[in-house]
Amino acid sequence: MRIDEERIRHFTGVPPKTGTFVLYWMQQAQRVHFNHALNYAAERARELGLPLAAGFVVTPGFPDAGFRHYRFMLEGIVQIQAEMARLEIPFVIRVGDMVEEVLFMAKAAAWVVTDVGYLKIQRKWREEVQKSLRCPYTEVETDVVVPVASASDKEEYGARTIRPKLMAKADVFLRVVDLPAFGGSGAGSPVVSPSKPVDPDHLAREISTAPDPSGSIPFRGGYVEAKKHLQGFIREQLADYETLSRDPTAKCQSNLSPYLHFGQISPVEIILEIKKTNAPAGATEAFIEQLLVRRELAVNFVYYNPGYDGYETAVPDWAKRTLAEHTKDRRPYTYSYLEFEEGRTHDPYWNAAQTEMVTTGKMHNYMRMYWGKKIIEWTRHPKDAFDIMLALNNRYELDGRDPNGFAGVAWCFGRHDRAWKEREVFGKIRYMNAKGLERKFRIAEYVKAHSG
Repeated sequence: MRIDEERIRHFTGVPPKTGTFVLYWMQQAQRVHFNHALNYAAERARELGLPLAAGFVVTPGFPDAGFRHYRFMLEGIVQIQAEMARLEIPFVIRVGDMVEEVLFMAKAAAWVVTDVGYLKIQRKWREEVQKSLRCPYTEVETDVVVPVASASDKEEYGARTIRPKLMAKADVFLRVVDLPAFGGSGAGSPVVSPSKPVDPDHLAREISTAPDPSGSIPFRGGYVEAKKHLQGFIREQLADYETLSRDPTAKCQSNLSPYLHFGQISPVEIILEIKKTNAPAGATEAFIEQLLVRRELAVNFVYYNPGYDGYETAVPDWAKRTLAEHTKDRRPYTYSYLEFEEGRTHDPYWNAAQTEMVTTGKMHNYMRMYWGKKIIEWTRHPKDAFDIMLALNNRYELDGRDPNGFAGVAWCFGRHDRAWKEREVFGKIRYMNAKGLERKFRIAEYVKAHSG
């Protein structure tokens, strides 16, 4: 299949004179299905008449990653091992420093192809690998619908400014991506031996710096699980998504965000499946708004704002000014990081949201907004609130350390939002309160479902 040129970035422009295979370095796009980067690597291997191999590096000590994150990720890797074996593509797994291990795997490579990651650490890895390689190196953008630079050449103000840009181009990029037809292509015997099957639980415990405080969470990783969630959502919840998705008691969610975070399923595949349904237009449009517009606005934010993880640089100037004017306002309650972490506030709704996150690895999107706003209200300084919010989100959410997570925290402080009526503590940033939950939802049911 032809990969859109706008998805492709070439580096190290030297001809592949030497090398015995083409290496696909899998990092962000942890899947075989709908993987433009893997397909591009297969195309290069066919053109060169060389074997294709794939490599993945597990990095101990990834910032804020714990046992739940590693196990979820590795459950997906087990499924990839099986798929790669079926496709006759050797799949190598190494544990260690990302750059060192990739360069080790690439020693005899004629060409290295990888996917694209948007966080600073991911971009730093790729930059360091690219500088050290002596063969052609290509990055292929496969974890968004519209390539980030094609959508916009700057940091967007909000959903209303990026929406028309994304919608104008989305259809061009919403195309089926076939599995790479490579194995047994006559390129010779594999020159790389595939790794032995991984034990997700054992390896996650071995490399995690801290045990999971909740013991076990209900979500399991991998493409197969992602497809189950997608098919169940289409069958049971999609038709009501426009009206019920904001209700934390309605269970009208796709639960796909962890799988998207680890690249275990493609947003292109999801949207194509959604578009095939007979669900009401309003429902499909509301879901695509979240998956395409809001998610890719978050990618735009971390891509164009290198300070996405710091209060001074992630929060817009107008919001910092108004929050600073209200730092001395009386706060009826203040809590420490530990009290927040353990869900020991006076607010049963907030405590239930925290419990949901700790015990399941996810929090309902609407409650996530309320949860963040209250941390601002109950912390003495907005920068401290930002740091606490980001730390809790990254530690407990399966999709923590994600563009969506960084943008979501910044949104609580006014990013991608506008000024509202001025009030104590919040200044002019958006305010949320418990009465709103009580008025809109059967919130007592949510508390009962997530009581500590």
